[in-house]
Amino acid sequence: MNQILEWISLHQEMIYVVVLMIFVGIEIIGKVPSVLHTPLMSGANAIHGVVIIGAIIVMGKAEEGNIAALILGFLAVVLGTLNVVGGFVVTDRMLEMFKKKK
Repeated sequence: MNQILEWISLHQEMIYVVVLMIFVGIEIIGKVPSVLHTPLMSGANAIHGVVIIGAIIVMGKAEEGNIAALILGFLAVVLGTLNVVGGFVVTDRMLEMFKKKK
């Protein structure tokens, strides 16, 4: 228990930032109209290309015996790629709604 309290006291500023980010995120997303929610989310999914780049860097910098870093990096690349592709698919489907039908 003392170790947990010690860790919390050492990382107190980081915990404050995370809690504030949660409240700000909830406040911002709560103000978005439902009509704009899907386009914003598909755009946010496409931005997850940064996650892919970061995961590739982590995998490249991993030490030879660090299997956990390689597995987590690989999972991050796969899941980030799925998220990016899904964002583009949703965006493409939304844009098709505005095209004239033949």
